[in-house]
Amino acid sequence: MLQVKELDVDKLEIAASMLRAMAHPMRIAILKHLEGAKRLTVTEIHELLGIEQSTTSHHLGILKDKGVLCSKRVGKNTFYFLKYEVLSQIIDSLHDCTCED
Repeated sequence: MLQVKELDVDKLEIAASMLRAMAHPMRIAILKHLEGAKRLTVTEIHELLGIEQSTTSHHLGILKDKGVLCSKRVGKNTFYFLKYEVLSQIIDSLHDCTCED
């Protein structure tokens, strides 16, 4: 028989905060580009999306602050990547829910 685990309010708050950070069209697009363990710089992401570099940096900062992304500095470049690859499943699920049959 399936047992219901006690809900951890602190973990639910963290999860909700991450989901709120992800809930923006540009941020979803950023996450799609980072699927598959890709590591991209701000410049690469802003060129892929065709938006201003400052806007890209703003969105990356929000995603990083809420624990969705990590970054690693290599020389002059900072590479961004998904903190948890499993987050790409959330994005894929959203895509599946918005596709017409």
